[in-house]
Amino acid sequence: MNRPEAGFALAVHGGAGTIPRNAARKSRAGLYHKGLRRALAAGRSLLAAGGSAIDAVTEAVVVLEDDPLFNAGRGSVFTALGTQEMDASVMDGRDCRAGAVAGVLGPRNPVLAARAVMERSRHVLLIGDGALAFCRKEGVPFAELDYFRTGERMRELQRHLNAERCEAGQCGTVGAVALDRDGNLAAATSTGGMTGKAPGRVGDTPIIGAGIYADNATCAVSATGHGELFIRHGAAFEIAARLRHAHQSLEEAARAVIDHLAAVGGSGGVIALDRDGAVTLPFNTAGMYRGYVQNHGAIRTAIYDEAYQIGPP
Repeated sequence: MNRPEAGFALAVHGGAGTIPRNAARKSRAGLYHKGLRRALAAGRSLLAAGGSAIDAVTEAVVVLEDDPLFNAGRGSVFTALGTQEMDASVMDGRDCRAGAVAGVLGPRNPVLAARAVMERSRHVLLIGDGALAFCRKEGVPFAELDYFRTGERMRELQRHLNAERCEAGQCGTVGAVALDRDGNLAAATSTGGMTGKAPGRVGDTPIIGAGIYADNATCAVSATGHGELFIRHGAAFEIAARLRHAHQSLEEAARAVIDHLAAVGGSGGVIALDRDGAVTLPFNTAGMYRGYVQNHGAIRTAIYDEAYQIGPP
């Protein structure tokens, strides 16, 4: 099926994992829906005005990073030592350019740091102090460290250290994928990692082909979940490879990868968008914060096991 003339689409996620349906979680569900809708509205406005897919995914992720409910940017979780280390990446499907940062604390929006690496350096991934020095030189906005330290995330760390189950925020990621009016695809992903992780741990988010991938010839993917397994199995690239080489549909490819990850002990999900504008949002966990919009249709968001596959607009 050919993509409709001048069509566009956008999908976002705010992390997958153990999301209980208890009263406390249900009372906050509306806030998560609002956060997802704000991100989708911001990206849709750019796409509707003829903006690029890479700008749309960047802006959508900025909105999610600014929301302390989500584990990225301001809402990032803490390491076992009570520090914060953030990872982010962007990828442009037009030429498969990509940029990423890992283990950073300071840039207000890590996704903007990743975008700067892609556009203003000859590298793909910068880490730690070197990444911070590059961001300062390139004028990436920084925030005071207290901006990132929320009480909610500190309490989650204490529960983790006390060997209590952390029901939300223990792991999670935010991300976006978009198709613009010119038929270009892009993806962006950002995370604070895992609550209580070892300092220096890097998950799949900044690893091109694991937590993110975008290629106009196939699809755009942003992942969330058990990063080590997504890295080991090249999850995001595997979806694109199935489209290119096995001629699978987007839904078939994404579902097969998520089911395979479940079989080897990897929990999580992806959002994916193909060059025809089809969207799929599969996951193998209790829930995944997610949403999408196609052209000028309604913004749709979900948390639990509602239908995850949406055809071309």
